Amino acid sequence: MYASFDEIKSAINTGTKVEEIVNQYLSQINSKQRLNAFLEVFEASAIQNAKTIDQKLQNGTAGKLAGMVIGLKDNLAYKNHHVSASSKILEGFESIYTATAVQRLIDEDAIIIGRLNCDEFAMGSSNENSAFGPVHNPINEKMVPGGSSGGSAVAVAAGLCTASLGSDTGGSIRQPASFTGTIGYKPTYGMISRYGLLAYASSFDQIGPFTNTIKDTALLTEVMAGVDDFDSTVTQEEVNEIPLHSIEGRSLKIGYINECFEAIGLDPEIKQKMESTVANLRAKGHQVDPVSFPYLDQMVPTYYVLTTAEASSNLSRYTGVHYGTLAKDVKGVEETYKKSRTEGFGEEVKRRIMLGTFVLSHGYYDAYYTKGQKVRRVIQDKTNALLKDYDVLLLPTTPSTAFEIGGVKDAIAMYLQDIFTVQANLAGNPAISLPMGQHSNGLPFGIQLIGKTFEDSDLLSISDYMMTEFVST
Repeated sequence: MYASFDEIKSAINTGTKVEEIVNQYLSQINSKQRLNAFLEVFEASAIQNAKTIDQKLQNGTAGKLAGMVIGLKDNLAYKNHHVSASSKILEGFESIYTATAVQRLIDEDAIIIGRLNCDEFAMGSSNENSAFGPVHNPINEKMVPGGSSGGSAVAVAAGLCTASLGSDTGGSIRQPASFTGTIGYKPTYGMISRYGLLAYASSFDQIGPFTNTIKDTALLTEVMAGVDDFDSTVTQEEVNEIPLHSIEGRSLKIGYINECFEAIGLDPEIKQKMESTVANLRAKGHQVDPVSFPYLDQMVPTYYVLTTAEASSNLSRYTGVHYGTLAKDVKGVEETYKKSRTEGFGEEVKRRIMLGTFVLSHGYYDAYYTKGQKVRRVIQDKTNALLKDYDVLLLPTTPSTAFEIGGVKDAIAMYLQDIFTVQANLAGNPAISLPMGQHSNGLPFGIQLIGKTFEDSDLLSISDYMMTEFVST
């Protein structure tokens, strides 16, 4: 299949119709249904849109994404199509509008081919929490693909679409990218509008792409980014271009987070690859220094206190009355709410709602939520202080390669899967996972870079250089 948009454009230039390309993807999706990546394939609308784009290409009026086939994580609204956040509580719900990020892709003639499985309401690190069953890693189908955007990662890794969209609240794009050998990018918080994204934790959530090339990552981010009247937290600057500039002749200043390299749970082979990457960068003339970030142990607890509090608020609307499937045989408001939410939500979602409600409750608000916000500011300030001295921060994406489906049963152990990724969400910085190499167990793993706020172009340019010089070697 097509590994990049450049390959699709090349095929179109040699006479292949967009409709043929879509049909090739549909055939590939059909042959790999066992991966459980797609919850629904939008076959009819995808083919119809492909025919329209073929006509536009013939007329010379096609947009800059003409022929790119994209899958959507099942928490992004697409008008007249179902969206459920992989939850029973939204079963059968059809969106009446399209998310801003999705609309901007459609406006440039990208084709939306379907909605992709994910952890329910984006809550999970393995894609085992979906109401519609786990997603399987295409490299080893006994393994998880990571979460919560597991279906999005698998769709790109297995060649089921050219690129896909996910959402990243604490690593939900970067962690599955690491587990599947794809590129996963979380832009700066506020770079891309969240309008039309079913909220988990509003001050953390960010839409971003999965791709096989940095060029495609930059192009998709450029199209989706910029001011939007429907989202007051998005940048007020127009984003017309996210250029990739050459690093050739530039001496980079890179800080690698020492506490991450020395973390007890870090796989020895991943550590060895990180160390060899540092050595290779130095050999190329770049300044690479160890830096201290002494809040590693505080980040995951802070993240879960704050995100569950926001989730408790955001998910309060799903009552079976305002939104969501109404439970049968109920009497009165209280029973309606209780039964609808009990039947509609999965165990992990209920756990997080209860935890969030607790930390917001009278007598505990200051002890947990207020203190969590203070710690978040400390983490943000320290991250930005380090980035005043360095172009990017370097750290692993995940402590290990993908684990077996059902292999992590303890909730706390599962939460610790996010230990290296939550920093960028707490601080709001852009971050990316690049496919670093292959473990002796045959599974991929990623290297992570954190960049300066709203300097996404520089982070992607450095990432492109890293992919060319080191990751593929």
